[in-house]
Amino acid sequence: MEKRPALSAEMVHEFVANAHGGLQRVQELLAQEPALLNAAWDWGGGDWETALGAASHMGRRDIALYLLKHGARIDIFAAAMLGQVEIVQTLLQAFPGMAQTKGPHGISLLDHAKAGGEEAAPVLALLQSLKA
Repeated sequence: MEKRPALSAEMVHEFVANAHGGLQRVQELLAQEPALLNAAWDWGGGDWETALGAASHMGRRDIALYLLKHGARIDIFAAAMLGQVEIVQTLLQAFPGMAQTKGPHGISLLDHAKAGGEEAAPVLALLQSLKA
Protein backbone atom coordinates (compact mmCIF):
# COMPACT_ATOMS: atom_id res chain seq x y z
CA MET A 1 0.00 0.00 0.00
CA GLU A 2 1.39 3.36 -1.06
CA LYS A 3 2.08 5.81 1.76
CA ARG A 4 0.59 9.19 0.89
CA PRO A 5 0.97 12.40 2.86
CA ALA A 6 -1.87 13.47 5.13
CA LEU A 7 -4.49 15.75 3.66
CA SER A 8 -4.36 19.39 4.60
CA ALA A 9 -6.43 19.95 7.75
CA GLU A 10 -7.68 23.23 6.31
CA MET A 11 -8.88 21.51 3.14
CA VAL A 12 -10.65 18.73 5.09
CA HIS A 13 -12.35 21.32 7.28
CA GLU A 14 -13.46 23.36 4.27
CA PHE A 15 -14.77 20.27 2.47
CA VAL A 16 -16.80 19.02 5.44
CA ALA A 17 -18.05 22.49 6.34
CA ASN A 18 -19.24 23.13 2.77
CA ALA A 19 -20.99 19.77 2.64
CA HIS A 20 -23.55 21.25 5.02
CA GLY A 21 -24.93 23.21 2.07
CA GLY A 22 -22.42 24.24 -0.59
CA LEU A 23 -22.66 21.72 -3.43
CA GLN A 24 -20.61 23.77 -5.89
CA ARG A 25 -17.69 24.16 -3.48
CA VAL A 26 -17.87 20.45 -2.57
CA GLN A 27 -17.63 19.61 -6.27
CA GLU A 28 -14.66 21.96 -6.74
CA LEU A 29 -12.76 20.62 -3.75
CA LEU A 30 -13.41 16.98 -4.65
CA ALA A 31 -12.18 17.62 -8.20
CA GLN A 32 -9.06 19.21 -6.73
CA GLU A 33 -8.44 16.43 -4.19
CA PRO A 34 -10.38 13.16 -4.65
CA ALA A 35 -9.00 11.78 -1.37
CA LEU A 36 -11.29 14.20 0.49
CA LEU A 37 -14.26 11.95 -0.28
CA ASN A 38 -14.13 10.01 2.99
CA ALA A 39 -12.03 12.40 5.05
CA ALA A 40 -13.37 13.26 8.49
CA TRP A 41 -13.10 16.45 10.52
CA ASP A 42 -12.89 16.38 14.31
CA TRP A 43 -15.03 19.20 15.67
CA GLY A 44 -13.68 18.34 19.12
CA GLY A 45 -14.52 15.86 21.79
CA GLY A 46 -14.70 12.97 19.34
CA ASP A 47 -17.34 14.66 17.17
CA TRP A 48 -16.05 13.32 13.86
CA GLU A 49 -17.88 14.22 10.68
CA THR A 50 -17.46 13.39 7.01
CA ALA A 51 -18.91 15.38 4.13
CA LEU A 52 -21.59 12.71 3.74
CA GLY A 53 -22.40 13.02 7.43
CA ALA A 54 -22.74 16.79 7.07
CA ALA A 55 -25.02 16.53 4.06
CA SER A 56 -27.09 13.87 5.79
CA HIS A 57 -28.07 15.75 8.92
CA MET A 58 -28.77 18.88 6.87
CA GLY A 59 -31.11 17.01 4.53
CA ARG A 60 -28.93 17.86 1.53
CA ARG A 61 -29.92 14.97 -0.69
CA ASP A 62 -28.19 16.56 -3.68
CA ILE A 63 -24.83 16.68 -1.91
CA ALA A 64 -25.23 13.22 -0.40
CA LEU A 65 -26.07 11.66 -3.76
CA TYR A 66 -23.15 13.46 -5.41
CA LEU A 67 -20.77 12.09 -2.78
CA LEU A 68 -22.20 8.58 -2.99
CA LYS A 69 -21.94 8.67 -6.79
CA HIS A 70 -18.24 9.33 -6.32
CA GLY A 71 -17.75 6.45 -3.87
CA ALA A 72 -18.42 7.86 -0.40
CA ARG A 73 -18.97 5.21 2.28
CA ILE A 74 -22.65 5.13 3.17
CA ASP A 75 -23.72 4.81 6.78
CA ILE A 76 -27.06 4.37 8.56
CA PHE A 77 -27.48 8.14 8.98
CA ALA A 78 -27.14 8.85 5.26
CA ALA A 79 -29.39 5.89 4.47
CA ALA A 80 -32.02 7.26 6.86
CA MET A 81 -31.96 10.74 5.34
CA LEU A 82 -32.14 9.31 1.82
CA GLY A 83 -35.13 7.15 2.67
CA GLN A 84 -33.33 3.85 2.18
CA VAL A 85 -35.67 1.96 4.50
CA GLU A 86 -34.38 -1.50 3.53
CA ILE A 87 -30.82 -0.56 4.48
CA VAL A 88 -31.87 1.03 7.76
CA GLN A 89 -34.17 -1.89 8.62
CA THR A 90 -31.48 -4.47 7.87
CA LEU A 91 -28.91 -2.68 10.00
CA LEU A 92 -31.36 -2.27 12.87
CA GLN A 93 -32.29 -5.96 12.71
CA ALA A 94 -28.62 -6.90 12.97
CA PHE A 95 -27.72 -4.19 15.51
CA PRO A 96 -30.86 -2.95 17.31
CA GLY A 97 -28.90 -0.53 19.48
CA MET A 98 -28.10 1.56 16.43
CA ALA A 99 -31.56 3.12 16.73
CA GLN A 100 -30.18 5.14 19.64
CA THR A 101 -26.73 5.79 18.16
CA LYS A 102 -25.94 9.47 17.64
CA GLY A 103 -24.38 10.81 14.48
CA PRO A 104 -22.21 13.90 14.05
CA HIS A 105 -22.96 16.67 16.55
CA GLY A 106 -25.02 14.19 18.59
CA ILE A 107 -27.85 14.27 16.04
CA SER A 108 -30.17 11.27 16.31
CA LEU A 109 -31.04 8.78 13.62
CA LEU A 110 -34.64 9.94 13.90
CA ASP A 111 -33.60 13.55 13.18
CA HIS A 112 -31.65 12.39 10.13
CA ALA A 113 -34.83 10.76 8.82
CA LYS A 114 -36.78 13.95 9.53
CA ALA A 115 -34.17 15.94 7.59
CA GLY A 116 -34.85 13.72 4.57
CA GLY A 117 -38.37 15.06 4.21
CA GLU A 118 -41.03 13.22 2.24
CA GLU A 119 -38.53 10.85 0.59
CA ALA A 120 -37.47 9.60 4.03
CA ALA A 121 -41.03 9.14 5.35
CA PRO A 122 -40.80 5.32 5.34
CA VAL A 123 -37.65 5.46 7.48
CA LEU A 124 -39.26 7.97 9.81
CA ALA A 125 -42.26 5.66 10.22
CA LEU A 126 -39.99 2.71 10.92
CA LEU A 127 -38.04 4.59 13.58
CA GLN A 128 -41.18 5.98 15.20
CA SER A 129 -42.65 2.47 15.37
CA LEU A 130 -39.62 1.31 17.35
CA LYS A 131 -40.31 3.89 20.04
CA ALA A 132 -43.82 2.53 20.69
